[in-house]
Amino acid sequence: MSAAKTLNLTLKVWRQKNGNAKGKLENYPLNDISPDSSFLEMLDILNNGLIEKGESPVSFDHDCREGICGSCSLYINGEPHGPARLVTTCQLHMRSFKDGETIYIEPFRAKAFPVVKDLIVDRSAFDRIQHAGGYISVNTSGNTQDANSIPIEKENADEAFYSAACIGCGACVAACKNASASLFVSAKVSQYALLPQGQVEAKDRVLNMVKQAEKEGFGPCSNTGACEVECPKGISIENIARMNREFLSASISK
Repeated sequence: MSAAKTLNLTLKVWRQKNGNAKGKLENYPLNDISPDSSFLEMLDILNNGLIEKGESPVSFDHDCREGICGSCSLYINGEPHGPARLVTTCQLHMRSFKDGETIYIEPFRAKAFPVVKDLIVDRSAFDRIQHAGGYISVNTSGNTQDANSIPIEKENADEAFYSAACIGCGACVAACKNASASLFVSAKVSQYALLPQGQVEAKDRVLNMVKQAEKEGFGPCSNTGACEVECPKGISIENIARMNREFLSASISK
């Protein structure tokens, strides 16, 4: 069996020493890359070569490399997470690219996602949004009810589960021309709004999370649907409609 054809590529990678420095795209030729390599493995190969030459490696974020943590957020050829659908950058493979192709690799661009170094951005704004309302009350009276014994309509349980699949990668923000976090916020609101355990703080939750998103500098929803298209977990924009209803209801009753 003959060996799989390898790829010769030209990488244009965003390099920036820190958040205050001026960044620019640097050219890096890279040869003999296996089509079966993941995108992050390709970057590892690039960095190994840079280190061997005594040059500074490219800084990029990663952790699980299994599409779970959402930290491997890269803007690849003008798309969050690259050309494939329903995958994170770490799940993207080099067979999605052609031999001789030039690949542009940049950090996510948003005021609320400031660049830390090279391809790494600070996405702690998402954490602060979750802290503003992503919790439920817990009965510690000694007469607590097992969550599994609370009847929940299957449709609501499924919708809550699908919303909870959001990994907070920020692709929705990067895809939106307004850098809106509406899909992320609405997913976090929905996963509680659909369950009885989430009803205690329901009104405060949506008001506080939306307020925090605005405070962080995320823009309004652009209504283009690009966020759903680019989301690696397929989070539906129906969540945004639900968030808007929850927000309106909470605003009227407050």
